[in-house]
Amino acid sequence: MAMTVPTVEFLGVKLTPAPEPVLQQEISRLAAREEPGIVFLANVHSMNLCWRYPWLRDSYQQADIVYIDGAGVALGARLLGLGRFRRVTLHDWGWPLSRYLAAQGHSLYLLGSREGVAALAARRLQAHAPGLRVVGTHHGYFAKSGPENEAVIQAINRQKPDILMVGLGMPLEQRWILENYRRVKAKVFWEVGAAFEFWAGVTPACPVWLGNLGLNWLFRFILEPRRLADRYLRGNTRFLLRVLRAKLASFRPGADGG
Repeated sequence: MAMTVPTVEFLGVKLTPAPEPVLQQEISRLAAREEPGIVFLANVHSMNLCWRYPWLRDSYQQADIVYIDGAGVALGARLLGLGRFRRVTLHDWGWPLSRYLAAQGHSLYLLGSREGVAALAARRLQAHAPGLRVVGTHHGYFAKSGPENEAVIQAINRQKPDILMVGLGMPLEQRWILENYRRVKAKVFWEVGAAFEFWAGVTPACPVWLGNLGLNWLFRFILEPRRLADRYLRGNTRFLLRVLRAKLASFRPGADGG
């Protein structure tokens, strides 16, 4: 079953710049396929990691969906003339998404975050969307190889979820999906970053007005300055410089606009 939404190439990474309703429909289509589907997100941090790790960039090219999660990526794509795209953030999208998945009858398994957070996120999603089938949860603090990893895989396989959401932090969550998706009995493998913590309410969500200004990163940095200093201060600078270099290169004679 071929994908029906267009993609764009942004600095060597394939993006799926679609709004939430279209993404929901495409993810539902992936859940109906025989072969597994992979859904990744693109924000400034994941883009920087793609440029740092060739294996990650290659995996983004092979993913079925790479939606725009960050305002920085949307702005960068606009500066390079690719179009005006909206970002899609799971801490907001999760609530209407849960109602859509419940209506479609899709089952979920939540893997990641600290002990108890995924379970709390599942309960809150189910309270918001009665009928949502969350068939299992597991924290993310397990060995990613060997017996512990095998036990987690077996726990997931017993439930056979339509959609496995993986929130282990980047780039660990992408690597875990790539290393294990052929052995895990799920239809869609979706890396979700810190979504469980937002859905569980253990991490405050960015105020809407600040998010509308594209400043989610600033809100998170204020909450966790020590942990996020390199990601947001140095990382945002590296990203912006790369976009500006590409923009300047597009003005050179014979450039194709990339």
